[in-house]
Amino acid sequence: MPDATTHSDLLLTSVPNKYRPEQLKSHEMVINLGPQHPSTHGVLRLEVVCDGEIIVDVVPHLGYLHRCFEKHAEALAFNQIIPYVDRMDYLAAMNSEHAYAMAVEKMLGIEKQLPPRIEYIRVLVAELNRLASHFVAIGTYGVDMGAFTAFLWMMRDREHIQRLLEWVSGARMLYNYIWIGGLFYDLPVGFEEQCREFINYLKPKLTEIDNLLINNKIFVHRTANVGVLPLQVGINYGASGPVLRGSGLRFDLRKVDGYSVYPELDFDVPVGTGQMGTLGDSWDRTYVRACECKESVKIIEQCLDRLQGDHKRTRDFDPQAFVPKKIRPQAMDFYARAENPRGELGFFFRTDGRADAPVRCKVRAPSFVNLSLLSAISSGAMLADLVAIIGSLDFMMGEVDR
Repeated sequence: MPDATTHSDLLLTSVPNKYRPEQLKSHEMVINLGPQHPSTHGVLRLEVVCDGEIIVDVVPHLGYLHRCFEKHAEALAFNQIIPYVDRMDYLAAMNSEHAYAMAVEKMLGIEKQLPPRIEYIRVLVAELNRLASHFVAIGTYGVDMGAFTAFLWMMRDREHIQRLLEWVSGARMLYNYIWIGGLFYDLPVGFEEQCREFINYLKPKLTEIDNLLINNKIFVHRTANVGVLPLQVGINYGASGPVLRGSGLRFDLRKVDGYSVYPELDFDVPVGTGQMGTLGDSWDRTYVRACECKESVKIIEQCLDRLQGDHKRTRDFDPQAFVPKKIRPQAMDFYARAENPRGELGFFFRTDGRADAPVRCKVRAPSFVNLSLLSAISSGAMLADLVAIIGSLDFMMGEVDR
């Protein structure tokens, strides 16, 4: 007769835990960080294996903010999916909408038909949202490091952007503004002037943040040489966005793929230089985000120039003129991507040529990919530096757990 199995034995065998008690060395221990801890963004549990104060391994456990986006999308028509796109990366909903709308438009072959004014408005609101997203990333990262003033300043300026986007769309966070083939509505009267006034106000504030946080001696000591991501490791893991550019690779889909009207705009792609420590460390990733804020300001100014110049408002302009009444693509497998504030956001669709909904929808979420390299850049670090490494990746858990 086989030996009786205890309840604890069943738990150990049923839970896919890489580190069970019998597999740990005598001087190692397992610590659960999160999911309730603020430094884990509220919905991430990390299983940290430590040898004293040194991290041996980090195993992320997902499943605390399940959006079920992909299965929702397979039950909805293409034009009904946009509100669900908003809820993945809810700090950069405009950027996600832009990526999704362009993906479907390319699949339908109508991306060349859109009026330039629509394209410039899309880029304008997307770059405003990129600014707001980076403000949250930099501000909350300051809180992780114990610097509260930077967070207050970032939230103060982000509030101006939220009010502008609310003025455009009617919502503060989940916009449903960029539609397939157009926009929900044209910019409100006076929006361009007020947006330019805000940009003129913001420029000196970005320099203040550099002095307050990015170049602060204490902040540099907490982030330089911490969580170093070698470029080849980042490429092998499929990292993108500021996480990859922080390691020195000038890879930005706005330049590489040249979608929308980005090829017509003048802006740079900041990369890490290792000037405060080792190339690809936590400071470099934060530095890249701060520099991208300045580049977004340049893009917004150029969009405003065109929207107030050659592509200004006309009485007969209809932002919904090219919105298809029925979306029924041919049978195909299709993938399209765009640069959101956290990296490459891609959408894969499989269609059968009969339904107006995708047979299969899959999202390539940059936060999910960037989070996967946490163990690679944390092993050998001090336990106290783990929060600094987590914050430097700037992942959004609604996008991770789709």
